[in-house]
Amino acid sequence: MDWYSTVFEVIDMRSFSNLWFWIVLAVTWSSASHWVLGVPFDMVARARRQGGQAEQDLEDLVRINTNRLIFIADEAGLWITAIGSALLTGLAVLGIGYDIEIAQAIFLLAFPMTLVGLLSLHSSRKIQAGEGEGEALWRRLRIHRTITQFIGMASIFCTALWGMYQNLSQHILH
Repeated sequence: MDWYSTVFEVIDMRSFSNLWFWIVLAVTWSSASHWVLGVPFDMVARARRQGGQAEQDLEDLVRINTNRLIFIADEAGLWITAIGSALLTGLAVLGIGYDIEIAQAIFLLAFPMTLVGLLSLHSSRKIQAGEGEGEALWRRLRIHRTITQFIGMASIFCTALWGMYQNLSQHILH
């Protein structure tokens, strides 16, 4: 057996029938909803409950992360948008047009995460515009997390439907 066959046997390119794909999907969305703008959500709850140093740490960490995200968007946003759009379009064309399952799987992971990225930029700008302290910050982070979880649930649902369709199609055709 050659190296190429071994790799493709271990990494099954039929993504929707591969357990690893579903583990990656679950871990991706679990992490996305736990880390709100680069801050673990348990830190938000602790800051709200305890106040004092915990609240100051949260505000500092959110300020650092939002300033970094806005800086990146302002400096390289056009390039990121162009390259991201090209990659997503390429994945969509390969996945749907040429029926390449790995491209479909990556697209179904990447597209919703792009929406979360845009949401993060929106939340960062809101925080920088005056929602960076106390109750306003907690509210913004809670809204961000709720919307992220909604995007994640919709993404997992759509991915599961598409994956079942692909698996049934493969089973019926072969």
